[in-house]
Amino acid sequence: MDFGEVRREYLKEKLDESMLPENPMELFVHWLEEARGSGLTDPTAMTLSTLGPDGMPSSRIVLLKKIESGKLLFFTSFKSRKAMEMNRDSKVAAHFYWSGLERQVKIAGSASLVDETESDRYFHSRPFESKISTWISPQSEVIPSREYLDQAFQKLLQKYKKEDVIPRPEDWGGYAISPLRMEFWQGGLHRLHDRFEYILKETRWIRVRLAP
Repeated sequence: MDFGEVRREYLKEKLDESMLPENPMELFVHWLEEARGSGLTDPTAMTLSTLGPDGMPSSRIVLLKKIESGKLLFFTSFKSRKAMEMNRDSKVAAHFYWSGLERQVKIAGSASLVDETESDRYFHSRPFESKISTWISPQSEVIPSREYLDQAFQKLLQKYKKEDVIPRPEDWGGYAISPLRMEFWQGGLHRLHDRFEYILKETRWIRVRLAP
């Protein structure tokens, strides 16, 4: 299969120095709000990449749930592959791609656990069925069948359907990514894209333009 003819031009906007704040998080929040208001599907979806014990990267889509104090928060099972890899090596990368806006944001940094209060807060804000799914799914583990999940779901659904509160599992909670590098990409005509990278040096962000 040859996809060499699959291409399009990027014509929407340009990105130049006059549009860039000192703190890259300000631009990220602005772009994220524009993505949310544009009608794009899953604007908070990000590709999260972690490192395995063999040095091989692994990637998956997770949903950004909060930005707080310059950190990006998401939630997962502590038994999942990504959690075990982050616990072993905190270096991570996150990537947002908003095709309809012809924009990308690349983030590299470190991940750390959020406090239990924050994990409780988000867990209890989730839909009832999602809380049940959190309890019954041994994330990333081998399971015998789809029926195994369905039966476990129905069993716990019956147990908790009259309960006011479903407790948060102890092996589920949040991680916060602290960015050390952030790159903003705006698609450009003739592949002359605009790319700017911010690099955190101690407490100050250094900004450079990158060739497309």
